Amino acid sequence: METPALGNLKTIVFLAIWVLQLLVPGAIASYSIGVGRADATGPTAEVVFMGYAKIDQKGLGIHLRTFSRAFIIDDGEERFVFVSVDSAMISNGVRKSVLQKLQEHFGSMYTEKNVMISGTHSHSTPGGFMMDVLFDLTTFGFVKQTFDAMVNGIVKSIERAHNAVGPGRIFITHGEVHGANINRSPLAYLNNPKAERDKYKYDVDKILTQMQFIDANGKPLGVINWFAVHPTSMNNTNHLVSSDNVGYASVLFERTVNPDALVGKGPFVAAFASTNLGDVSPNTRGPKCEFSGSNCSEQYTCPGIKEMCFASGPGKNMFESTSIIANRIFKESWRLWLYGEAKEVIGPLRVVHRYVNMVEQTAEFYNETSKEIEKVHGCEPAMGYSFAAGTTDGPGSFAFEQGTTTANPLWNVVRNLLAAPTAEDIKCHGAKPILLATGRMTLPYEWQPKIVATQVALIGNVVIAGVPGEFTTMSGRRLREAIKTVMNDASDSETSVIVAGLCNTYSDYVTTPEEYQIQRYEGASTIFGPHTLTIYLKQYQELVTAAILKKKVDPGPTPADLTENTLLSFVTPVLYDTPKWGRNFGDCIIQPRKIVEPGDIVTAEFISGHPRNNLMTESTFLTVERLANADDEVWVPIATDANWETKFEWKRTSVVLGSSQVTITWQVPEDIKPGEYRIRHNGYYRYILGGVFPYYGISNHFQVVANTSSRERYYE
Repeated sequence: METPALGNLKTIVFLAIWVLQLLVPGAIASYSIGVGRADATGPTAEVVFMGYAKIDQKGLGIHLRTFSRAFIIDDGEERFVFVSVDSAMISNGVRKSVLQKLQEHFGSMYTEKNVMISGTHSHSTPGGFMMDVLFDLTTFGFVKQTFDAMVNGIVKSIERAHNAVGPGRIFITHGEVHGANINRSPLAYLNNPKAERDKYKYDVDKILTQMQFIDANGKPLGVINWFAVHPTSMNNTNHLVSSDNVGYASVLFERTVNPDALVGKGPFVAAFASTNLGDVSPNTRGPKCEFSGSNCSEQYTCPGIKEMCFASGPGKNMFESTSIIANRIFKESWRLWLYGEAKEVIGPLRVVHRYVNMVEQTAEFYNETSKEIEKVHGCEPAMGYSFAAGTTDGPGSFAFEQGTTTANPLWNVVRNLLAAPTAEDIKCHGAKPILLATGRMTLPYEWQPKIVATQVALIGNVVIAGVPGEFTTMSGRRLREAIKTVMNDASDSETSVIVAGLCNTYSDYVTTPEEYQIQRYEGASTIFGPHTLTIYLKQYQELVTAAILKKKVDPGPTPADLTENTLLSFVTPVLYDTPKWGRNFGDCIIQPRKIVEPGDIVTAEFISGHPRNNLMTESTFLTVERLANADDEVWVPIATDANWETKFEWKRTSVVLGSSQVTITWQVPEDIKPGEYRIRHNGYYRYILGGVFPYYGISNHFQVVANTSSRERYYE
C-alpha cells in the first residue's frame, strides 16, 4: 500500500515535471506509453456477420484479418487504456470478460474506470458475441468462438501494450479528408436549426484528428486516428471477413512504418478508430435504385418496381471502393504524421466512468419552437419501423421504408405477440412508431441494454469521450461543444474534444431531437427516445467536471451479467471432415500458372478441413513464400491471409461427407521481387472418430518475372 507521504511526493514530482514541460516543451517525456496489437479474428466460415442483420450473409473465408490495437497512457498518478478493435461494436459482456482476464494478470490495475474499448464498426466480421437477444438474433444466437476470439485478442493487445510501457510523448494534430464520406440521411440533418447548420461547411465531419505517440528518444510508437465514416464499403453481399476501409487504413499505416514486417506484426501500431459516424457513409456515389440505376426518391425509395435504394462507390466494386476510401484516409493521416502542425499534449491524466440507467434519467431541453425549457426523460428501449428498412448502405426487408412515422396495424399485431408497448412507451417515443418494444422483452433474456457505460479521459487539454453508441454528425458536434463549454470555464488553453464511438456498451444510435422527428433509420434506432442526446449532454458535462475537479464519481448501477445465463446458440457445430475420394487434406488440386508478373492473380485450390476447427489466431491459413536460398531450400513468407492482395475462400463440396476445399488467390504486387514462389495452405481437420489434427499443403513452384520482356526471354 502506498503511504500518504509517498503519494504526496509523487504528486509534487509530477507537478514539477508538468511545470518544467510548460516552460521547456519537449524537454522531458510527458508520460509513460505502451502500444500493443493482437489478432482478434473470429470464425471465418458459416457464421453470420454482425452489422447488416442478413441471416444469409455468412462468412466463407478471409479478406483481411481483424486486430485489436491497445494504447496505454500513464502520467505517474493514473493510467488509461484505449483499445480500438476491428469489430462491429462492443458489449457489456465482452468488456466484463476482458476486465476479468486482466484482473487475473494485473490485479486491480485495469478496471471499468480506466479501460475504454471502442469498436471500429466493420460490418464484415463474425457476430454472435453481444449476448443481447436483438443483436444476436440474426446470427442464430451466441457464438462462443467469436466471443472468445474478440475477448482474447483485446486482452492480448493490452498485455503487449503493458509490457511495452516506457517514457514517451504525445502530440495531437488535425487535418481534413475529402471524397471519403457523405451523409446518408440528409433530410434528417436538414431538420436541425439552420443557425446551427450554418456554423458548419459540410453535413458530415471532414476533420481527421490524430494522436501521435513517440518514445523519449523520438522513435515512433503508434498513432490513433479518428475520422467519421461507416466501415461499410464492403456491402451486404460480401462473405469474406474484413476489417473494411478503416481496418485497411491501419494496415497501410503500419506497413509504411514497419516495412519489413508481415501484416499484424512489427512494433508500430496504428489505429483508425470510430467517432460520430452514425449518419456517415463511405459510399460516395450516393443512393441509386439497385438494378435500374435511376435516382431514388426523396425518401430513398425506388417507386414502380421492386428494387432497393442502394448506395455504392467510389470504386467499380466493393473491394476497389474499400481500397480507395482507405487510401484517402491513410494519405491524410500520413501527411499529418510527417508534416502536420502537431501540438504536444502535456498535463495531468484523469479518467472517470459511470454506468447510467438511461430509462431513469432526466434532463432539461430548450425548445426552440416554444422558447421554453422542458424537463425531459429517457424511455424504455424500443426500435421504430424505419429500423427494419435498413439504410442505403444496407437496405432491409419486408418493404419497410425509412421516414415512417405512422404504425401499421398488421405489424403491430405481430409486435404485440412479442411484447406490447405501454401507453407511456408510445407517448415517450413520440414521433417513433414502435416496431419492437425491446425494453419490455425479457425472454429468454435482455433484448437491448438499459444500463450503459459512459466514460471520459482527460489528457492535458485533450478530452476523449467514450460514448456507448453511434452518434450522428450533429449529435457529435453538440457533444463536443458541450464538453468544450465546461473545459473553457476551467482553462484558457485550447481544448481538443474527441468523440470515441461505440465504446464499452452498444445501445444503437443517438440522433439530435430534431433529426429524431424525421424517423430515418438512425432516429428509429435511437432506443431511449427523442431526448437520448439531451441526457448524454448532461451526463458527459458532469463527467468532465468531475475529471477537472478530480472528484469521485458514483459508479452507477451494475449492468446485468448475461454471462451467467444459458445463452442460446443455434449455430451448427463442425462434426467431422473427410477429403474427396482419393485425395488427402492439403492436396493442391488446381496449381498456379508457371510464370506470372506484377498485377497478375495467382490461384491455387486445396482440399481442406473446416476453418472453424482452428481459427489460426496469430497465424494464417495461407502463406505466399519466396525462395530465398535455393541451396538450403529456405522459403521466406512475404504475405499471409491478413494481406490486402490475398483472399482465402472456403466452400463445402459435400455436406454429407463433410468435404470442403479452399481457393487461395494472390494478386502479385507491382513492387514484387522477381524470383521463385509458392503458395502454402495450413489448416486443421476434425476426424470422424474424434480429435482435431493439423495438415498443410504446398503448391508447385512458379516464377514471378519483372515484366513482359522478361517473360518473353524466359520462354526463349
